[in-house]
Amino acid sequence: MEKIFTKQYLVRYYEADFRGTLSPVTMLDYFQDAASGHSLRLGHSVMDLQKKNMTWVLSRYHVRMLRCPGVGETLQVRTWRSAVEGIFALREFELTDEMDNILALATSSWVIVNMDTKRPVKIESVFAELPVHDTRALTDDFRTLEKSGEWAEEKSFRVRMGDLDMNRHVNHTVYVEWALESMPGDVLQNCRLSEIEISYRGEAFHGDTVLARTDRLGNYDPPSFLHQITNAWDGRELTRLKTIWQRCE
Repeated sequence: MEKIFTKQYLVRYYEADFRGTLSPVTMLDYFQDAASGHSLRLGHSVMDLQKKNMTWVLSRYHVRMLRCPGVGETLQVRTWRSAVEGIFALREFELTDEMDNILALATSSWVIVNMDTKRPVKIESVFAELPVHDTRALTDDFRTLEKSGEWAEEKSFRVRMGDLDMNRHVNHTVYVEWALESMPGDVLQNCRLSEIEISYRGEAFHGDTVLARTDRLGNYDPPSFLHQITNAWDGRELTRLKTIWQRCE
């Protein structure tokens, strides 16, 4: 069984930010697409699981960006399962350029969930074998992310149909987009995102209103921020994030 899956991507104009470099959300889209392609080839995809009334759900993400590629560059994503630990399956990612220089590294943790009960299912009870390449792109034991007691910035968003994935809840990349939209404008203008950690804690659905909150972590340089996304109606925490930024030269 194929342990490592690779796929190429061409950075197009509509995938770039105002600097002409690949947007962080599009990079996560690349990772999601490559992971889906790998799972589909192995017979472990969302579509395969939905036939059994189950699905994959992303629990944690940690991404480190080393260089932002620009429009017209051809990139490659490598992805693989690095471990199965109880109910969690770890998946790794590497983003490289045409010279095989590493542009970004990521590690993630996934669970299989019963679609009726919304409860995790032991992976070995679903798949007799999940091919593993025992190497981490990033070492992370996914400790609980802290959150702020006060929030300096807050924005609200209404969940659109276009925000949903095949599980009919908000796609995991959309939470990142909301968090970045709640950042102070001067940071977005003068810095680039270099690292992001994400803890997914709840679901949002079409028609929901969510609040994206942001607060700066001390006076560190480069600046770091804590983020939280909640359901505006009942206060449920949906996502907790931490971002680290680098000053643009």
